[in-house]
Amino acid sequence: MTASISIPETAEELLIATFQLGNRDGIFGIDATLIQEVVMVGELTPVRHALDYVVGIRNLRGRIITVIDLSVRLGLGYVAIGPESRILIAGWKGESIGLLVGRVADAIAVETSDLEAAPPNLHGVQMQKLLGVFHSGHRLAALLDISVVLGLDDRAGNAMPNEERRG
Repeated sequence: MTASISIPETAEELLIATFQLGNRDGIFGIDATLIQEVVMVGELTPVRHALDYVVGIRNLRGRIITVIDLSVRLGLGYVAIGPESRILIAGWKGESIGLLVGRVADAIAVETSDLEAAPPNLHGVQMQKLLGVFHSGHRLAALLDISVVLGLDDRAGNAMPNEERRG
């Protein structure tokens, strides 16, 4: 395992929740232990003047959840909300955050020794938000660094108000 992947050395295996973003063929994953539940998109209330990756808020059994579009956070466009779209409810810094994805795939166990550094030809937003890559079946998948993805100190998008971007 390379030094650029910040996985605890004591962990021998990671459980990774995998998903696709929109119509893209790429597979992404995050640490499954962060996922509290997976829900259908349901009704989202737009938040005026929010950054472009904030899709809106959702009332989930009395809890207000901010929902972000992971595709926008990675600089890959927007997730087109469809019948397979889901929101991964992730615990982060004491609150629940909704992560909009195009389609949920599987939860898979990956040996930490099987993680590889992200390809050096990735630049900018994508490279900063990856812990590494791994094989999911016959395909390569990207393991997201959720602390960077959910870190709200950078502005991956153009901060275009929601009402202008989703039509």
